[in-house]
Amino acid sequence: METAKKIAKFVTDFSYKDIDEKAKYEIINRIIDAVANAKYSYKDLKIFLDPLLKNLKGNAITLTGKKASVDYASFYNSFLIRYLDFNDTYLSKEPLHPSDMIGGILALASELKSSGKDVIEAIATGYEVGITLCDAGSLRKRGIDHVVFLGVGAAAAASKLLKLDEEKTANAISLALVPHIALRETRSGSLSMWKGGAAAEAVRNAVFAALLAKSGVTGPELAFTGKMGLINVIFGGKDFDETVLDRMNGKGVLRTLIKEFPAEYHAQAAIEAALEIKLKKEVRKVTIDTYEAAKTILADDASKWKPQTRETADHSLPFLVAVALLTQNFWFDSYNLIHDKKILELASKVEVNEVEEYTKMYPSSLPVKITIKYFDNTQESAYREVPKGHYKKPMNREEIITKAKRLGLDDRVINYISNIENKEAVTVVF
Repeated sequence: METAKKIAKFVTDFSYKDIDEKAKYEIINRIIDAVANAKYSYKDLKIFLDPLLKNLKGNAITLTGKKASVDYASFYNSFLIRYLDFNDTYLSKEPLHPSDMIGGILALASELKSSGKDVIEAIATGYEVGITLCDAGSLRKRGIDHVVFLGVGAAAAASKLLKLDEEKTANAISLALVPHIALRETRSGSLSMWKGGAAAEAVRNAVFAALLAKSGVTGPELAFTGKMGLINVIFGGKDFDETVLDRMNGKGVLRTLIKEFPAEYHAQAAIEAALEIKLKKEVRKVTIDTYEAAKTILADDASKWKPQTRETADHSLPFLVAVALLTQNFWFDSYNLIHDKKILELASKVEVNEVEEYTKMYPSSLPVKITIKYFDNTQESAYREVPKGHYKKPMNREEIITKAKRLGLDDRVINYISNIENKEAVTVVF
């Protein structure tokens, strides 16, 4: 069966009654976390995003309370959620930030006047599809960005909210996928604002694709399996494991990860380990032993040793570890130290190594060992297998709320989202 049709069958068969209580709890945690991220980033992004609102009018309500066309509201919300790189993560053959799609789901829900149960059902659906595709194959190793899988997941979620039948859902998935193959250059070398914008664009396209499908527009029938489809063109017809789609059950959210620190997820354990070490003497060398994905993504070229932008800095193991070691702290103000001489001097002493044993442990574990060598030949080290917020060491609701409040989300919004399951028509405004 064509992959788009297999996914569409899951989407239409799956329903709210199939979601267990643990999954609902984690979905609400991720809505709180995503909206809090959006709240904090708005002050930086409003100068870019708000001027377009006057030309893209509509009835969808954004997280800021302003109205826009539903596709732009989806882009707007998702850019706010993704910009900080502080929302949730999934790690497998391909990484993903599944809560990026929550921006589009909330935008569409506001226009449709969807219930809280509808929203939870759509999120569970979208997460399951998006992260299962990440289990099937690696896009990043082929120069393609992970937002391609995000777009398919978001199209599945939007189709669920729109209550599309199986055929129209398959068309929505095809329309989201075929025209929107994003290049990995977004996350290569020195990074730009588009690191967050790429996800927003994928979600925008997905919502629009679902609306097109609802109106009767059809997409290529063999979006995945055709001669020129994704599997043959991107995966060479062999490096894509479709069998993982057979185990979709709506519990995928339980395998996603939440961040404690505002940095790329592969750095979370490294920051934790660095904070454990109290520097006592002048450092000769810092060795970071980790797994392939962490090295490839966070120490791939010279720009990661001298980051010039916040986007590059939060994908730089040398910078992140140097800041944690020297300041014994890591928060957003840490990025003010990008040009700090002491930070750059210590970062220049950082060596990042892939350890084959650690790579074999990934993605179920995210091992990292930091070793500090002093000029007097003494040394000390710290090791983490998983960071706080990993599904093996999850953050509870109280910890999520503490993080959300630090990001500026108030009790009114937190309480609204905490009780979203009981809302007859959902509109989240911070």
